[in-house]
Amino acid sequence: MKSLSLRSGLSGLLFWSVISAAFIGPGTVTTCGLAGASYGTSLLWALVFSTISTILLQEAAARITIASGKNLGELLSIRHGNRGNTINWLLAAGVITGCAAYEAGNILGAVAGLQLLLDVPGCIMTLLVSLLAFLFLSIKSTTLLSRVLGMVVFLMGIAFVWVGFQSISSVPRLLHDAIVPTFPAGSALVITGLVGTTIVPYNLFLASGIGQGQSVREMRQGILMAVLIGGIISISILLGGTLIKDTFSFERASEVLAARFGPTGNILYAIGLFGAGFTSVVTAPFAAAITARTLLKSTPSQADWVWRGVILIGLFFGLLNIKPIPIFIAAQAANGLLLPFVTWQIIRTINDPELLPAEHRNSWVQNLFLYLIFLVTVLLGLNSLINSVKNFL
Repeated sequence: MKSLSLRSGLSGLLFWSVISAAFIGPGTVTTCGLAGASYGTSLLWALVFSTISTILLQEAAARITIASGKNLGELLSIRHGNRGNTINWLLAAGVITGCAAYEAGNILGAVAGLQLLLDVPGCIMTLLVSLLAFLFLSIKSTTLLSRVLGMVVFLMGIAFVWVGFQSISSVPRLLHDAIVPTFPAGSALVITGLVGTTIVPYNLFLASGIGQGQSVREMRQGILMAVLIGGIISISILLGGTLIKDTFSFERASEVLAARFGPTGNILYAIGLFGAGFTSVVTAPFAAAITARTLLKSTPSQADWVWRGVILIGLFFGLLNIKPIPIFIAAQAANGLLLPFVTWQIIRTINDPELLPAEHRNSWVQNLFLYLIFLVTVLLGLNSLINSVKNFL
């Protein structure tokens, strides 16, 4: 049996840090900070649940690929026969549209972090951030990409964890709120956001796409450590948000932390916000390209145009300094509907004896947790759809 050394463990962590980099973005900073500012630590349980759910779903998606030698898109085509191509096209359209819609927010988040430290025009920093992401993706080295993102996640983690854990006032209360679900008045949308910003459909295709070539044991260790780190960072952002007693914004958070911890607080928050934005600026186009190759069987050159298109759309809206609201609304509805569907497909596939050998299929305990996650994603999907319709009315 192959043993896992400390060196191989760190290598696996860096490889799978792409996953944590993908779900820790400006949206996560905003949602977690807002949750802390509005409800204190009472919604920590939602982050704990979503972190555990992400680990289980990512592990299942990657295990399917490792065990079968096929990615999720290929297996969906096999399972659905003639309908497979249509389903794959619809899934790809939803996931890639979501990546493109949120890319502008990722770019503006990275720029916002820089603007907390540097007096440089936003349009110049928007161009520089986009160009840097373009250069990283043009290298076409998953190893280099994962190492760079891993280091940025590490710096981002140090910044947010330092700020977050400095704000802890009661450890027993913290543990209680992390375990016992509570639903404060008016918190439904925030709870949906906390779970939805962690469990995202494109990350499942990302895990499936990059999982090939690893052993199941290596994959599990890498995903466990990477997602746990991402969860700890999210929790730290929420804890930092508890220091804000009024309306949450990046500028207000920076001011509060500077008043509480001096210049160090402002600098660390700015570094964390830039790290969250930049890692997502890179991983959103990367995930879109992986999704295109996974679901549409795109050639490498075709997939290159997908990630280039995502960056260009984000750059366009970033230079306008506005968020593409109609596209955001459509992406919300699409992601809300996609997540339970993708979760259900993973459940069906991971238990299919015609596709996977017995040793790689789920146990009843694993299925119990995945069915629970599925029920939650259905509720989230309905909530997302209802809110998207309301925004149109």
